[in-house]
Amino acid sequence: MELVRATEAAAIRAVPFIGRGDKNAADKAAVDAMRAFLGTVNFDGVVVIGEGEKDKAPMLYNGEHVGNGRGPACDIAVDPIDGTSLTAAGRQNALSMIAVSDRGSMLDASSVFYMDKIVTGPEGIGVVDIRKPIGENIRALAKAKGKAVEEMVVAVLDRPRHAQLIEDIRAAGAGTRLLLDGDVAGGINAARYETRIDICVGTGGSPEGVATACAIKALGGLIQGRLAPKTDEERQKGLDAGLQFDYVYSSDELVRSENTFFVATGVTDGGLVDGVRRKGPIIRTESIILRAHSGTIRRVIADHLAEKWLGEDLP
Repeated sequence: MELVRATEAAAIRAVPFIGRGDKNAADKAAVDAMRAFLGTVNFDGVVVIGEGEKDKAPMLYNGEHVGNGRGPACDIAVDPIDGTSLTAAGRQNALSMIAVSDRGSMLDASSVFYMDKIVTGPEGIGVVDIRKPIGENIRALAKAKGKAVEEMVVAVLDRPRHAQLIEDIRAAGAGTRLLLDGDVAGGINAARYETRIDICVGTGGSPEGVATACAIKALGGLIQGRLAPKTDEERQKGLDAGLQFDYVYSSDELVRSENTFFVATGVTDGGLVDGVRRKGPIIRTESIILRAHSGTIRRVIADHLAEKWLGEDLP
């Protein structure tokens, strides 16, 4: 619940910037709010995946210590807004999120920004393999789930690099769910039993892959990742950091702990959680909390007095 307060704060403070076209201002507001609340949490957290590498942010950068220094020693992955462009445009599926695991257990893939990923629910374990053609994976998973291939839905980031992948998915007979941004939510929805998404696949951020793995462990699903450097220089940086290439990372290698938490609060409405809403004198948020150790998924709907949140000082 302490972690949820941090994602709630980030989501609420981003709301004035929804649809205003300024993704940097939205991100700054969310970063400031999340950092303030993380400082009160009873843990000694080290940011393994943060803002600095990607956004040159002065706070929540890789290697920063957060929390009050008391309590368990943890690795932490943060994204005050996963989907800053979505927020700026007023589109769906923007989230504020935090993932936490035992100290030293998260793969630090910050030197290589992109990763090829595939995510499914529990039915995909031992059935799906990222090294196989996507059509073969779709057919194998459909059989494992007892579904017709034509009923299968595959989530993919809508990017030019995925043109052939999208064509192959449709050629196999499955449908696509094209994501404008935010493949973390896409991956989680692929692993949840009550959604229409069966697989999330494609190249996205490697930091998001590690954060997603924290959630997938709580859902009992499958995630596999292969690092995808864009240049020889980036590949060498990864090698110098001890990363492996032409290698499939499993969930247990992305996060070497069964004691993980994943927390997300909706900024805008989406398939995972609803966005922030103003209801008269209150601001309502919806969050999801996934804990691997107990295999528990909790949803938290919270009402916050608007007068406490509209001033300069955080409550």
